[in-house]
Amino acid sequence: MPKLSLRIRGKALGFTAALAVGAAALTGPATAQPVAETKGSHQQTQQALNALQAAGMPGVAAGTVGPDGEWFGSAGYADTSTQRKRTAQDHIRAGSITKTFVTTVILQLEAEGKLRLDDSVERWLPGLLQGNGYDGNKITIRQLLNHTSGVHDMVETPEWRAYMNGPGFLEHRYEYRSPEQIVAMGLKYPPYWAPGGGWHYSNTGFVIAGMIIEKATGNPWAREAERRIVKPLGLRETTFPGTDPKMPAPHAVGYSKLYAEKPGPEVYDATEYNPAWSGATGEVISTTGDLNRFYSALLRGKLFPKKQLDAMLTTVKTGQPFEYGLGLIVRSLSCGVKVYGHDGIVWGSLTSSAVTRDGKHALTFQLNGDWLEDGKPYDDMFPAEFCAKS
Repeated sequence: MPKLSLRIRGKALGFTAALAVGAAALTGPATAQPVAETKGSHQQTQQALNALQAAGMPGVAAGTVGPDGEWFGSAGYADTSTQRKRTAQDHIRAGSITKTFVTTVILQLEAEGKLRLDDSVERWLPGLLQGNGYDGNKITIRQLLNHTSGVHDMVETPEWRAYMNGPGFLEHRYEYRSPEQIVAMGLKYPPYWAPGGGWHYSNTGFVIAGMIIEKATGNPWAREAERRIVKPLGLRETTFPGTDPKMPAPHAVGYSKLYAEKPGPEVYDATEYNPAWSGATGEVISTTGDLNRFYSALLRGKLFPKKQLDAMLTTVKTGQPFEYGLGLIVRSLSCGVKVYGHDGIVWGSLTSSAVTRDGKHALTFQLNGDWLEDGKPYDDMFPAEFCAKS
């Protein structure tokens, strides 16, 4: 997936469709009417949604759950040509939020004694990380999950940019690449540093983590995630589509500038693409409600024992305005509240989920456009929901 900072445009793990829709198609009322809340007051959250739409996003939607019940709000449109509004039922490509699902499966496997976080990659995938500066004997599963492995991110390679950014996306979005081919794209380049020598977001590391799940269980990582997480939690709208490029209905159009090196005014429909490009690093499709339920259950300790939850919540410094645990972003807000979740950035979709430590207050929001220049209106969503008094 792309970098976590929304200010970095040229590095997205997303692909998709081909229909250009002129920038004029994205114009309309400054803000669409918000969807009525069910309980409580979320005025500041709605204002933050309006600000994102006013910053040039075609549409934005948010769902929350907290002490005052559930709430949904939106601004802008799911489809700018028909001016169809966003709804709580919209399915979304949640990108790197997949990483939390993958990490959850691995922590469950550790709790069952089927692997250890400090197992080497070589132990499970002999020969995969050897040569060109790599030694799989020295890289652990834990380092893959907290991005301290040093493994080169395939999204930062010239090959990825040629295939999946700009015009390359339009040409290759429906093609298939195996996990091994995706990993090889990153391993063509040397590591950023020796294992444990720093923090660098690496989508390649999570593709490898998915391969380890398959080796340990005999099943694809997605099947294990469905069996262990999706079905027990009743996440009926959450799927891992494999190679199916289509989105389930209803869904918003995913508008994209394709993370081109020099993006112009053109905006493209990027709703469909072969999700195998993302795989274990960014494949999940879900809804705001399902993602809130997932992260709430996770932080409440419903998915694995306390030992594994403590490991997930043990963070490393990133040099960015957040810390990183195991497949988990930890943000410290200005009001003193900490929230735990992940961002997901793919073609035509920017998503973020966050929940308080007690699991009782959750927020998921999604933009169906991917060219937000300034991260500030995006970052403002978290204090608007978690710090507001009304």
